[in-house]
Amino acid sequence: MAIPRGDAVALARALIKVDSRNPTLAPDSPGEGDCARTLAAVLDDWGFVVQVVDAAPGRPNVIARIGPKDAPALMLNGHLDVVGVEGMAHEPFSAELRGGRIYGRGSADMKGGLAAMCAAAATSAGRTPQRQILIAAVVDEEYESLGMRALLDAGVRAEHAIITEPTRLAICPAHRGFAWFDVELTGRAAHGSRYDVGIDAITHAGLLLTELDRLEHTRHAGPTHPLLGRGSLHASKIHGGVGMSTYPERCNLAIERRTIPGESVEKATRELTDACARVRSDRPEFYARVTLSTAQLPSDVPVDAPVVRRLVGAVEREGIPVSIEGLSAWTDAALLNEAGIPTVCFGPGDIGLAHAAEEFVPVDDIERATRVLARVVREWCGEA
Repeated sequence: MAIPRGDAVALARALIKVDSRNPTLAPDSPGEGDCARTLAAVLDDWGFVVQVVDAAPGRPNVIARIGPKDAPALMLNGHLDVVGVEGMAHEPFSAELRGGRIYGRGSADMKGGLAAMCAAAATSAGRTPQRQILIAAVVDEEYESLGMRALLDAGVRAEHAIITEPTRLAICPAHRGFAWFDVELTGRAAHGSRYDVGIDAITHAGLLLTELDRLEHTRHAGPTHPLLGRGSLHASKIHGGVGMSTYPERCNLAIERRTIPGESVEKATRELTDACARVRSDRPEFYARVTLSTAQLPSDVPVDAPVVRRLVGAVEREGIPVSIEGLSAWTDAALLNEAGIPTVCFGPGDIGLAHAAEEFVPVDDIERATRVLARVVREWCGEA
C-alpha cells in the first residue's frame, strides 16, 4: 500500500512491521534487506533519487538524495537493523497503535526516527533546493557498523549530519565510547585437598575485580565531560572452573570500559594492565592476559557548532523546550565525526526503551521531531 508523501507515522508503522533483526545478533532473522527495499520504494515514490547498495552480501544501505548532487549536503542518518525479540512483552512486529504509542521492536530504536527524517526531507526540501539533503539508512549499527563504514569508505560525505536516534527530542552533541576486554587468568589445576599445589584462578579473578572496584570508586576525582560525566568500568561476564573438587586452572572475565571524549583506548588498556600489576605485586603467582577485543571512539561536537545551533533554533521555533544533553549509548555519530562530519543525535522516543521487553515510540514524538527536522531542512535548502 502506498504511503502518503510525508506521512511519518504511516512510514514508521510500515518499517516496524518488517523484521530487520541484525543477522549477526539473531541468526534466524532475514536481516535488513526487506526493510531497506521497503524504505527505498517509499522514498522513490516520494521523489528522491535512490540507491540501494550492499554494505555486505545481502545487507543493503539505502542512500537517497534531494537537491543538486554536487551541492553541499546535510545528512539525515539512521540504522535499519534492530536487536533480537526474545522475552518481549508484546508482538514484536505488529506496529500496534495504542494509547498514542506505536509498539514494536525498533519502534524507538530507531524506525520512528528514520520515518521522521524521511518525512521532513520529503515535505520541506522544496521544488528547487539550493543545497542537498542526503538520507542514509544503514545496516549493522547494532553490531559492527558495517553499513556506516561502507558508506564512508565509498566516499559519501556531508557538511553536517543529524542521526535520529531516540533522544526524547533532546539535542545530543556527545556520547561515550567503549572498549571491550577479555582477561584470561591462569592458575594451576590440582585436587581440591592440595592447597599446597593448586592455584585458584577464580579467586585471582576476584582479587582483580576488587582492585577494579577500588579504581572505580576513585573515578569521580578524574576527568569528566560537561554533558557525559565520568567514564566507567564494569565486569560483564565471568566463566571458570571444572568441578567442585578441583582448583580451577582458568577463569575468563569480560570487562567493558565506557570512555568519555579525551579518554583513549590506550588509557583504558593501561588502567586494566596496571590493576593486574598491582595484584601481582601482592600475589606473585597471579597471572592474567589482557586482550582488547573491540573498541569504538566517543563522539563530541561543540555545543555552539553550526549543526547544534540549527537544531536549537528549530526546536525553539516549534515551542519545544530546548535540552542539550549527553547520550549514554554509542552511535554511528562517532564514525561520522571521526570522518570530519560534525554529527549530533536528535530524535523521537526514549533510548531507555531500546532493546527492552516493551518498546514503543510516542506518535506525538514522531510528529514533533518531523516538524523540527522539517524546519532544519527548509533552512538548509533555502540558503545560497
